[in-house]
Amino acid sequence: MDAGNDEPVIHSKKVCVVGAGMAGLAAARELQREGHAVTVMEQSGDVGGQWLYDPRTDADDPLGAAVPVRVPSSIYACLRLISPREVTGFSEFQFTPKDGDGRDPRRFPGHREVHSYLRDFCDAFGLMEAVRLNTHVMRVAPIAVPMPTSTTRQWAVRSVRLAGSDTYDAAQEKEEEEEVFDAVVVATGHNSQPMLPSGIEGMEEWRGRQLHSHSYRTPEPLRGEAVVVVGCGDSGKDIALDLCRVAREVHLAANASSTEEATTPAIAKMLANHRDVLRLHPRICRLHPDGHVSFADGSSIVADTVIYCTGYGYSFPFLDTGGAVAVESDVVGPLFEHVFPPSLAPWLSFVGLPRKILVPWFFETQARWIAQVLSGRRALPSEEEMLRSVEEHYRAMEAAGVPRKHTHNIGGVDILKMYELGEKYCDSSPIEDWKKELVMSKIASMNDDAETFRDSGDDSENVQKGVQAWRGLAARANKDKTMATGEAEADALGHG
Repeated sequence: MDAGNDEPVIHSKKVCVVGAGMAGLAAARELQREGHAVTVMEQSGDVGGQWLYDPRTDADDPLGAAVPVRVPSSIYACLRLISPREVTGFSEFQFTPKDGDGRDPRRFPGHREVHSYLRDFCDAFGLMEAVRLNTHVMRVAPIAVPMPTSTTRQWAVRSVRLAGSDTYDAAQEKEEEEEVFDAVVVATGHNSQPMLPSGIEGMEEWRGRQLHSHSYRTPEPLRGEAVVVVGCGDSGKDIALDLCRVAREVHLAANASSTEEATTPAIAKMLANHRDVLRLHPRICRLHPDGHVSFADGSSIVADTVIYCTGYGYSFPFLDTGGAVAVESDVVGPLFEHVFPPSLAPWLSFVGLPRKILVPWFFETQARWIAQVLSGRRALPSEEEMLRSVEEHYRAMEAAGVPRKHTHNIGGVDILKMYELGEKYCDSSPIEDWKKELVMSKIASMNDDAETFRDSGDDSENVQKGVQAWRGLAARANKDKTMATGEAEADALGHG
């Protein structure tokens, strides 16, 4: 449908975004830019999602068995970015270092700097006007109509305002509200609901302390203990190194049948640097009531605490689609390009499901595509074509020997795939070559030395030139945006 001059008619929709983390804010900005009326619902007391550090934990549920968890944040105090700030900013508001109290100018800053940046982004584009904090979404469901069509689909969103706390508790006094929206964007992330390992016997009988990394904040409560850290991913290595400062023993248990199989260059250097306290083991077989932990190679140790750094699963307890969208084997589906459920598109969509991708650039690209489809600027394939595409993707993964559970693990399966979305479906600017080179070089550095890669200065000449130009352009652009925002606020006050 067009206006008669080959230009599409742009329709504004009333859209609810669930979640005000990095993905939700990307969605809000792109929907806002496209002219939609946006409402963002966030259960915490501030924006930022996982980047909003919360010293509290689910103390009475350290394994995170409850759905949903009461404390959504999984950030630990020592966490720093694993990607450099040059590739970790919104396209319109780059993540340049800032001066000031509490700011962290490092190339790989800590979580507080990322949260400050997200607040700056909100301020620069007036996004806080669209955000409702302390608002827990209880149910999202399509409104039943006699003959639903692509032009009549609407959604009922039921939410509650949290009274006196930004931690969800069903027993809190609350005020329920139900609203109707044309579309819903789910942007709740995938780093809140803990996933526990299968195959470890004796977890229920073990008398020591067990927790998921979701409930880890600082090493101090574990001072002087013998701790087993299960998992050698990013969080497992981070937490093991953090514990080396205070624990009596740190035992890193890999998901492998032997230590030789698990010994990467990065882990080998960790073991060498902390040989007095750190040990590597193959996977755990059994936890014994007397405190012993048995490993796949027949060895065992006595431990005080076990920390499961075993990742997170997808969970949408508020979403009621009658089975049109389901989570099975850590896959959300069926979803066309990880975004649209074919039978409910474009009125329901997801931002932020893929893992190991460049953020927020990838979120921004997904959100721009959603916003343009909702406005009519772009069209989706038919439901049948989208379903066929999903099935073809599953078959291709199976043929390549990639387990179904890695469906959303774009960067871990084929990192180049993450660059294709913007080129295929919207007008997102492509990632510059020097940034791609920077990403690959830092992945290589991280795989070689988990402790030093963030602070090493090993850029190529091409990357150095790109970084220098980026700093100049980004600083000027952010300054112009901040000045424009200040002038707009002053004008508004002057007319108040």
